[in-house]
Amino acid sequence: MALATVTPPWAYTLQLPQDPRGPGIARATLRTVLQVHGMRDLIETAELLAGELVTNAYRHSSAPYSLRLRGAGRNRVRVGVWDSNPVIPDPFGGGIRDEPCALAESGRGLRIVRECAESWGAYPIRGGLPGQGGKVLWVECTPRAAPDRTG
Repeated sequence: MALATVTPPWAYTLQLPQDPRGPGIARATLRTVLQVHGMRDLIETAELLAGELVTNAYRHSSAPYSLRLRGAGRNRVRVGVWDSNPVIPDPFGGGIRDEPCALAESGRGLRIVRECAESWGAYPIRGGLPGQGGKVLWVECTPRAAPDRTG
């Protein structure tokens, strides 16, 4: 009789300062965590998604923020970013806006996240003390399927 091996769940939280180097530190940490957990095939997509979320937190909040990585099953990772700004941005907030102008300097990142993530969402955090509120934007990703080159 063989015993099933169960991999315990894992989670990491990285607190990031309101500093322009924060998104780069978050991406490097994500790469390391996924390599340690044998999820190298998720790195490219997860790094893109995490980079957009942490950059959004850096640009649209005025306080430290955090990146949370959690194993979400076999070959699946959940990436969450908390920041102190309570406003859930479109398109995560369900609002539909026109596509940004082709020359706009911002407005496309979270749309890219929605298109590349396996699943995504957002929720408000209500805090009793200043600095405890805000929001969490999260995504889950799995390995991207190889493009069909038979056509």
